[in-house]
Amino acid sequence: MRITRVLSLSLLALGLAAGPAAADSSPSASPSDDSGAPTSAGTSFRTATEIEQGQTATASGSAGDYLYWSFPADAGQRPTVEATVKLPDAHAGQSWQIDVYDGLRRRQACQYGAQTRTAAQDAASVELACTLRTVRAWSEAWANDPLPGTYYLRLTVVGLKTADLGLPVNAEVRVESKDIGGSAAVDGSLSEPLVPGIAVKSRTESAESDDSGDSDGSTKSAVLSSIEPDDGWSSGWWSDRWVWTGLGGVLAALAGIGGYRLTRGSGRPSRVPPAV
Repeated sequence: MRITRVLSLSLLALGLAAGPAAADSSPSASPSDDSGAPTSAGTSFRTATEIEQGQTATASGSAGDYLYWSFPADAGQRPTVEATVKLPDAHAGQSWQIDVYDGLRRRQACQYGAQTRTAAQDAASVELACTLRTVRAWSEAWANDPLPGTYYLRLTVVGLKTADLGLPVNAEVRVESKDIGGSAAVDGSLSEPLVPGIAVKSRTESAESDDSGDSDGSTKSAVLSSIEPDDGWSSGWWSDRWVWTGLGGVLAALAGIGGYRLTRGSGRPSRVPPAV
């Protein structure tokens, strides 16, 4: 009876621990206030407009322009980029495309989603979407896995006819992430996220700590991206996989103790030999 009670309590603890893990698989919370969202886009990687996840950024431009935004993505997240292009009243058929690049400016493949779509003639708008692979905390140097840091979104039209060149368009982009959790965890982490200028910033801070660098802070402007996740960059070593591993070890130990108590018997002989 005592063993049954202990096993029941262990299973209850396992269920309680599974709650946060299940919550990790749900879409991440995003702010609902877009009052401070950007209303313009950059024209290159260096001038990309910074946006936070959960914000709906807008921009006005002309057909044929390259529109750039940047956003942060941390380990364990699976970002989904959505874009809506509002077209003029009269136009020919147009094909629009979104491309996502990581902090090393490597183009990242979409796991699923309509990355390129063609708007029919006189269509009011076209919607695009791209879901990336899960961001890994660490990867081999030769791999093209998405890593923590800044990501760039580029929106442009492809195969544009000369008659539509320069027509006004309006764009809306939004980035959401799904937290995958321990199932995507790896044993390792980057020393620094892939954020533009982070190496210069690290050298400056190191020089200041040694009192051997320039103290006017002029080199700090080399950090090209100031955005990061709301709770900061994760260290990469902690995940809910540790919880499941620990609880699995506890249950295995309890099962071993229970099996031993059930098979060892009472410890006394079943029959008492007759007295001589």
